[in-house]
Amino acid sequence: MSEFPNDHNSRTQEGGVAADRLRSIIERHIRLEEEVKALRGDQKDIMSEAKSAGYCPKTIKQVIRIMNADPEDVQEAEHLLDTYRRALGC
Repeated sequence: MSEFPNDHNSRTQEGGVAADRLRSIIERHIRLEEEVKALRGDQKDIMSEAKSAGYCPKTIKQVIRIMNADPEDVQEAEHLLDTYRRALGC
């Protein structure tokens, strides 16, 4: 069933817009938003599981960011952090 009222399979164009194509694009986007929402819920569940197992979710997220980053960017960030910490004596 369509998300739009008065749905019909016409290929009528209104102001140069193909209604069927536009409807298809919008409906696909809505479905993807729903899938993303479900996946975010799954991620939240995984972090809850990690926390209950004694892991720190904040640190896990940081490790994930590092794993997904460009290795050169990670190395540069670590170097700067080390430099700043030594400059501040901590």
